[in-house]
Amino acid sequence: MKGCVMRVRVRLEELENKSLAPYAAKSGQSLGRKYPEKEHDFRTAFQRDRDRIVHCTAFRRLEYKTQVFVNHEGDHYRTRLTHTLEAAQIGRTIARCLGLNEDLSETIILAHDLGHGPFGHAGEDALGDLMESHGGFEHNEQSLRIVEVLEDSYQEFPGLNLTLETRVGMQKHLKEKVEGYHLESRIADLCDEIAYDCHDLDDGLRSGLLKPAELAQTDFWNETSDYILGKYSNIRDAQLNRLAVRLITNRMVSDLMSETRLNLKKYKIQTADDFFNTPHPVASFSPKIQKRKEELEEFLKHYLYQHPRVIRMTHKGKRFLREIFRVYEECPAQLPSHVQARGKQEGIHRAICDYIAGMTDRFALEEYKKLFEPFERV
Repeated sequence: MKGCVMRVRVRLEELENKSLAPYAAKSGQSLGRKYPEKEHDFRTAFQRDRDRIVHCTAFRRLEYKTQVFVNHEGDHYRTRLTHTLEAAQIGRTIARCLGLNEDLSETIILAHDLGHGPFGHAGEDALGDLMESHGGFEHNEQSLRIVEVLEDSYQEFPGLNLTLETRVGMQKHLKEKVEGYHLESRIADLCDEIAYDCHDLDDGLRSGLLKPAELAQTDFWNETSDYILGKYSNIRDAQLNRLAVRLITNRMVSDLMSETRLNLKKYKIQTADDFFNTPHPVASFSPKIQKRKEELEEFLKHYLYQHPRVIRMTHKGKRFLREIFRVYEECPAQLPSHVQARGKQEGIHRAICDYIAGMTDRFALEEYKKLFEPFERV
């Protein structure tokens, strides 16, 4: 029985070699980990990466980190966690249909937002300003820092010791391809975009901040709502909105798959090396859908992300983080002992930044109360 279990990973690797496309990343051909480890008996290297991410502290914190609406605004709005899960589901679907490595695609997406601080992009902007003279802050870089340094579950190494392929895939804004870059990396980026475009649209409609009459400015919404009304003349408004979001999501996913297939053939991508060496964008949307996607994103930027209610929520979060940061900066002795210890190793500003970036919205609000409200217990 033991020998049978020991061979499971080998069989999974053999299955990947037989079933995945020749240009897909194969776990059995991974470039390995920074700190050498014996691989697991019945999980592939990428499956092991995925499980380490799901079980890490930073992943659990995503449940209470803002996507667009702060957590206490309502129970049904997306959080960083639900965004991550929705993007990962899209990633698995696309990877499966293109013959790519589903496990690697899912792993990259599950890890891609670990570095986001509280209060969404407003929190990132606040930390970026505060750290401008101390090495800066950017959430993708922070995600890598979490999995390479900050997670502290293993005695043998810092971080999670993920494979090079996963860590490269987490570097969303690579200026040039680096060793270990693969098609799954690019697919993960685009799945992230599909997920937040569509669920932010859904949340905006649910909140009442977005109006279907305003959305009529976009080709995506017009075409989709006309199709729905032609098929279901008596559909309720709420059902129409949800169905429209599903259809737009499906349209983006289907287009990405079909256009990427065309590009694989057009640029003669037969192997992972072919993908790495081609100067052309292989994973992409068609020009028509890319234009509609950009139009939708511009609409969301103007009508949702810059809505006065959202601006008020996010600027409130910025103020909280700036004031918390300055209190810690003036008196680091208020910080937990492990943060003070890291401050001695890497500088107090980086340690404060790491600590605040790891906070959930809820924890940051509670910390603000403890620091500034005179009758709040510390």
